[in-house]
Amino acid sequence: MTPLLRDASEGDLAAITALYGREVQGGTATFETTPPTLEEMAGRFAAVKRHGLPWLVAEVDGRFAGYAYASPFRPRPAYRYGVEGSIYVEEDARGCGVGRALLVGLVERARAMGLRHLIGAISDSDTSAVSIALHRSLGFREAGVYRQVGWKFDRWLDVTLMQLDMAPDGAPPRAPGLNLGGGLA
Repeated sequence: MTPLLRDASEGDLAAITALYGREVQGGTATFETTPPTLEEMAGRFAAVKRHGLPWLVAEVDGRFAGYAYASPFRPRPAYRYGVEGSIYVEEDARGCGVGRALLVGLVERARAMGLRHLIGAISDSDTSAVSIALHRSLGFREAGVYRQVGWKFDRWLDVTLMQLDMAPDGAPPRAPGLNLGGGLA
């Protein structure tokens, strides 16, 4: 069962919305507490695409198994070389290499774009050891922990920040980076 990666399309949004909704309602990988509608997810998908960033889908045996996307790390122009990755895997596909394939795909796409950093914000640090280990295995390093910043399911949750430096030599950027507009004041 090797995961097949491909670019997500609007036709994937129902499956993406369903998976994310289940995580909102029963998991801690997101701090949202109300599942977004299909229309809201379509807007998020369009925003990622407007930046030219990847949104990937994984399939196993022809079935939707998960998705991942990159979004701007922060809105100010100086952050234009960094993106944050988000990965969601169907429960029955966990442990089958889907998360690894999706994260590798994001790294490859971000690197090809000339981006410098890929950030992972892994919530619920106490129960996310597998995700933290996956990121470490691909060269991410821990950049810090936000302690007890989210309240969900009647408990406080941490967020572990992991960072992959895709140009550790510190050379100047080789690409223009993301167009983030003027940023916020």
